[in-house]
Amino acid sequence: MESNQVLLTAKSTRKQGFSDPFFKAMVAVFAWSLVFLAGLLVVILVTSSWSSIKEFGWSFLWTSEWDPVAERYGILPIIYGTLVSSILALVIAVPISFGIAIFLAELGPSWLRSPLGMLIELLAAVPSVIYGLWGIFVLVPVLRTVVEPFLGKYFGFLPLFQGPPYGVGMLAAGIILAIMIIPTISSISREVFLTVPISMKEGAFGLGATRWEMVRLAILPPSRSGLLGAVLLGLGRALGETMAVTMVIGNRHDISLSLFAPSYTMASLIANEFSEATSNLYTSALMETGLILLIITLILNIVARTLVWSVSRTARGGR
Repeated sequence: MESNQVLLTAKSTRKQGFSDPFFKAMVAVFAWSLVFLAGLLVVILVTSSWSSIKEFGWSFLWTSEWDPVAERYGILPIIYGTLVSSILALVIAVPISFGIAIFLAELGPSWLRSPLGMLIELLAAVPSVIYGLWGIFVLVPVLRTVVEPFLGKYFGFLPLFQGPPYGVGMLAAGIILAIMIIPTISSISREVFLTVPISMKEGAFGLGATRWEMVRLAILPPSRSGLLGAVLLGLGRALGETMAVTMVIGNRHDISLSLFAPSYTMASLIANEFSEATSNLYTSALMETGLILLIITLILNIVARTLVWSVSRTARGGR
């Protein structure tokens, strides 16, 4: 009996000794394959956009002409539209997202936090074309007939609210993007708030702080870098959003201070004009636009993930 048990143990050890390195090598291949694919994507974009890089150089970034007939390309208006629409989305979404996160983490009743948090996270799974359809048939008419005339009447002395109320334009794109990034920012902010040690909250209450004072003094200061990471992740999604923005921004190569004016983003430019690219230089210019967008979003995501990870690591160390 003992000899049989020894024999079975030896066979199990041999099998384990063979399977463990094989399993480790297999999952390592899976992990590194993603890194390889990302690097391959960058190489393909650089190679495909090399004609545009060589032809226009750095002037591609600060010239405004986009003329496929004359083969002259510059994306300054597109960069402007991308940045302004994304920043407008952050201005709208960040206060709302932080309020949702504080409610779900600290203020809401315990029976409501989990289902409400799940419903908010489900908004991130809605296809962007659905947001675009809602924007065209609901948001744009309201902006054109109610919101923009009101803003123009009472705040028309500001350059931001001047011009005819088209409905489609930068304001519509900013609102759509804000709705789309609220689930991302609020979910990550909630997780950041939950990493704050309970002892800090109890200490604030022990010193006589109110609920709001506890949030302001014990939760927000140590969560600062994590909240910044959440905002940067939301900004990364806003910069790369394509379909919904394309449907409501107006798609016009122009720089205007007015939020009512139509504009363009890098993602919508690629989506709209890639099928029309009939020359190598035209295609190369679009590929360079995609390369620039990829670099910006990668940098933002790396910085944001690092900030969120640093907060989580500090919280684990504190515990």
